[in-house]
Amino acid sequence: MTALQNKIDFAVVFEVKNANPNGDPLNGNRPRTDYDGIGEVTDVCLKRKIRDRLLEQGHSIFVQSEDRKSDDATSLRDRAEKNLGKKLTRDETIQQASEKWLDVRAFGQLFAFSSKKKEEGSDGVSIGIRGPVTVQSAFSIAPVEVVSVQITKSVNGEDPKKAGGRTSDTMGMKHRVKHGVYVFYGAMNPQLAEKTGFSDQDAEAILEVLPRIFENDASSARPEGTLQVLKAGYWKHTSKAGQYSSAKVHQTLKVRMDDLNPNGELELQVGQLDGLVFTELPLF
Repeated sequence: MTALQNKIDFAVVFEVKNANPNGDPLNGNRPRTDYDGIGEVTDVCLKRKIRDRLLEQGHSIFVQSEDRKSDDATSLRDRAEKNLGKKLTRDETIQQASEKWLDVRAFGQLFAFSSKKKEEGSDGVSIGIRGPVTVQSAFSIAPVEVVSVQITKSVNGEDPKKAGGRTSDTMGMKHRVKHGVYVFYGAMNPQLAEKTGFSDQDAEAILEVLPRIFENDASSARPEGTLQVLKAGYWKHTSKAGQYSSAKVHQTLKVRMDDLNPNGELELQVGQLDGLVFTELPLF
């Protein structure tokens, strides 16, 4: 397939109601916020959801969640060795990994292998693949209110006699964002796409799943229906380099809480740039 021919920028606006979209393990798993109260969902979290949706669509994915994997690999190393072998050169690894896995072609990947030359004093070598698709972290358009509630275990996880006397009334905490509207941006770079073979068809596959990144992703922290995509769309440039920088393109999208109507629908305000059109993706 021919590599991506036109630069693409994209954006997704989503809403959170009484859910924890991305807990911070260094802060008691509270929803991520900065010092100004602006909510955050990391790019790693968002790419995980994109990968899961692509896997459900039947695409070959290298980085798979343990509870969703489509093969018997026990680790990323195991998956790499079973599919690529152990004797490939650097260039062969990059070529075959890019050809086989869509997320490698898109986001890149770091492959680490055991060194064959122990006398060099190194016990491993890393092969990095730089991907053409970048995804920014999502940030709320206004400060969010984090609600914390105390919960109680209903059963003993361990024998109380062996767990320091703790019983089924052990307390815990659960946190959620009361309400927030978040936005994240991304871009697809044709120059880097030439290195991995990322194609127009690959770009279409990623754009197709953006409106449904929260499907089949429910948990106790984010129950079904508490996260939904309000708007998703993209700008397709007329050249590989693009008519405008991604920063300038992303700045044309304005999202305000006032743009939400009583039905929860969102009317986007998108500024115009000559020769560049924002195309909305259909929601499901």
